[in-house]
Amino acid sequence: MPQTFDRIAPSYDKMIRPYERRFLGRWRAETLKELPTDAIILEIGAGTGANFAYYPNCKQAVASEISCEMLKFAAEKTASIDLVEADAEGLPFASDSFDAVFATLVFCSIADPAAAFAEVIRVLKPNGHVILLEHVRPNGLLGYVFDALSVLTVAVMDDHFNRRTARLAEAAGLEVLEVRSKALGIVNLIICRKQAK
Repeated sequence: MPQTFDRIAPSYDKMIRPYERRFLGRWRAETLKELPTDAIILEIGAGTGANFAYYPNCKQAVASEISCEMLKFAAEKTASIDLVEADAEGLPFASDSFDAVFATLVFCSIADPAAAFAEVIRVLKPNGHVILLEHVRPNGLLGYVFDALSVLTVAVMDDHFNRRTARLAEAAGLEVLEVRSKALGIVNLIICRKQAK
């Protein structure tokens, strides 16, 4: 999978620019407004740094990404965010390190989301928040269309169009506080919390 993102890294920003202007930029801003300020935060799957402009004031910000080529482009957009090449399923951080963890359009392409959520929970402090913006399987007949599409998108670009990310987060042990449905339920803003033991 890193090879897929390494290959598209040079054209990625240009490819998504029209979507950023129409709706993605607005959704990213809304998502990152849910993060605490003056905190230690971690982004999973930072890509080329599309979220960097929306980061809140932080005590420390870390952006992880599996693709070294994507990170090269991300590095051009920041001098204050720590960039780390890492797989979400094996994060190189100590337990209870972060006040909040977030991802945008990432969990659809993680091979083992349960393992990734386990890692997110491990590195997150008790009562810390997980904020996700993800395209998901919508309800109703459209969901069946996404099931069919997913067969193709998984084969071509390791992208699962029919994930139920809020359910996966809850199954991993996170408390799902809110799900905001967007674009006929195709995209969800999911707000979760790690419960204190």
